[in-house]
Amino acid sequence: TCVCKVNIEKPFEDVDSLKAAVPYIEADGKTIYPDDSGIFTIPSRAKKLTIPSFVFTYTLLNPQVSYMLEGFEQESTTVQRRDLAPVDYTNLSGGTYNFTLHLMDSMGKGNKVYAFQIIKEKKLYENTWFIIAAALFFIFILEENVRLAVHRKTRHLERQHQIEHEQFEQTAEALVGAIDAKDRYTNGHSRRVAKYSQRLAELAGKSKDECEKIYFSALLHDVGKIGVPIEILSKKGRLTAEEFAKIKQHPVTGGQILSSIKNSPWLSIGARYHHERYNGKGYPDGLKGEEIPEIGRIIAVADAYDAMTSNRSYRNAIPQHIVREEIVKGIGTQFDPEYARIMLHMIDEDIEYKMQEKVDDTNRQSATDLRCESVYHDCTAGFSITAAPVQISLCSQPDSDVDTSESLPALVVFDSLDGLVHPGEENNRNLLYYEYAQIRLDGRVTGNGVRNVEVTFSEHESDYIRNEYGETELGQRYSIEAVRYKDHMRVRISDVNQIIQVILALPDASRFTYISISGEHCYIHNIRSEKEETEIGPDAIPRIAEEISYIKDCPQGDIPNIQVDGWRTDATPGIPVTNRLKLTFHSVSLPTARLVWHCPFVCLFSSGDGLVNGTDYHEYIVLRLNGENWESNEYSENTIQVETGKDFAGWDNWKTQNKQGLDWTVTIERKKNKLIIKSEKLGISICSTSVILNDSGPVYAALTGDQCAITDIHITEENP
Repeated sequence: TCVCKVNIEKPFEDVDSLKAAVPYIEADGKTIYPDDSGIFTIPSRAKKLTIPSFVFTYTLLNPQVSYMLEGFEQESTTVQRRDLAPVDYTNLSGGTYNFTLHLMDSMGKGNKVYAFQIIKEKKLYENTWFIIAAALFFIFILEENVRLAVHRKTRHLERQHQIEHEQFEQTAEALVGAIDAKDRYTNGHSRRVAKYSQRLAELAGKSKDECEKIYFSALLHDVGKIGVPIEILSKKGRLTAEEFAKIKQHPVTGGQILSSIKNSPWLSIGARYHHERYNGKGYPDGLKGEEIPEIGRIIAVADAYDAMTSNRSYRNAIPQHIVREEIVKGIGTQFDPEYARIMLHMIDEDIEYKMQEKVDDTNRQSATDLRCESVYHDCTAGFSITAAPVQISLCSQPDSDVDTSESLPALVVFDSLDGLVHPGEENNRNLLYYEYAQIRLDGRVTGNGVRNVEVTFSEHESDYIRNEYGETELGQRYSIEAVRYKDHMRVRISDVNQIIQVILALPDASRFTYISISGEHCYIHNIRSEKEETEIGPDAIPRIAEEISYIKDCPQGDIPNIQVDGWRTDATPGIPVTNRLKLTFHSVSLPTARLVWHCPFVCLFSSGDGLVNGTDYHEYIVLRLNGENWESNEYSENTIQVETGKDFAGWDNWKTQNKQGLDWTVTIERKKNKLIIKSEKLGISICSTSVILNDSGPVYAALTGDQCAITDIHITEENP
């Protein structure tokens, strides 16, 4: 039925000119033809496939043919062309296959390959997300039914909408509970990320409806983990490349699952994009900057924060100050700068560290009684000691089987990130535990972590006070007063016999100080504490060691040097800003400084006396010279631009250079109610603009900081 042209003089077999075809496939006896793209689509219910194949030579040649169903068979089958017959396959799983024909001459040579794509539709139970999809479909149906009911009962519209919302939330919560239950180390993670994301959206000025959408998108952001094996999710230690590749698929799986909810398309955004990075090095799509949907950028910050502040199978929660520093390092690389800075503001406001995983906080509470075999055997949580005195009272009873001289309460004076005693070296590294001294309540002091100790004994001034401390059925009663001013600390212990005063010269004025109650061979109970409101002055504690100063022997410029031992504990006098001001100065971070914001700050303000925190004080901006600032204020509108240049060598280098000392130049320019601060150092370029909302009189600039010394300050008025 056709005309064929054949070169009968060709002396060798040329398989490259041969043609092959699979014109149709039989599925359970039913003929299926390819679509316009040449793809065969097989129904999921088909059990038997018959694939006929043909090789057209129009000659007497009899080439070899190798065929294989890739994705099902591991090895190909080779036959002579004349022996080529239809091939049967049974019980194929749903998926994509390639039926390949490889043509070779009689010597087994030739590279002519034909491939025919076959897609067998998946059965419902073959999808790993089936259970999740069914649950979400139930949510969708429930939502639609409630909506229809609301329309039918217009008089109850508001109430029905509330019911719908509650049911949706409960169902979503139940689904999240099932996901979190797969791994006890991520239990509660989704709910916390949802709350943090909602708060980020609120502080960014989003509407109530937008915040709610972000909340639920964040709540379901990890739904794709339902397809990750539990042994990978809970594995202790580093994942293999193959295991991590499976973990990296959960955003894709989650996005596919949630995209089936057509009337809530925003649900799938968080699942799909929460692992994208602002610099384009995230996954699964490698999106960059604002290519990443905003919901994904918000959830990325909240998700990273909670991951770091929660316990994991391979590590404990990271201290919040280190988490904060990691977020600073990730601005513009891992995180959207706007939402990273809002998260930093949330951390700064969280002075009681409530933004963390709650597992078992009983060890954080101050005990009212404890039984001590030895110091460290049992200790209360630390009482924070500041310039406002703390009054502590307690009763102590000795163990019956020991010498009473060896049975006595003791005080552990220390610092740590969580305010708890951690005598082990491993905890020292993790929580920066530092022990100043141990004070027995008989006046014996072990002070390996202080510069000097002075202990004095005195009698009570009246018999009445002495009788107040007499022994009772509750045991010996003690009263303790503890207070600190900069690098000196005073502890007064009163019992039935005497008053003991212990003065400690601390090694610095930058660390915090806590007192924990412990003891040896005794039962301590009825522990009570009360903090006074009035702070002591500089002369309240007799000095027993030279004041620690990093500014005493340094050059002084136009105004006095300052040493800032903690967060803004000192500041220069206000410098009037009328036109253009240039400040040059030298700074060095204190030996205890360890964070990127332990550096100088610039404060712009107004006050009646020109002092920071003075009369009628209005603060416009506090700009940390590492580039941080919270961009909203009741007195001004602030915007800040921070750029890292090619000579920025990283934050570790930043901290090292600040420890070694830096010379700074900061310019401050005023144009009516607009104030512009500029600074550039170590590759960090800062330009901050503050617009004063209400004129409160003269504007002043002051230098302050955190754990740094600022010296040789010079002030120059320049023309704009």
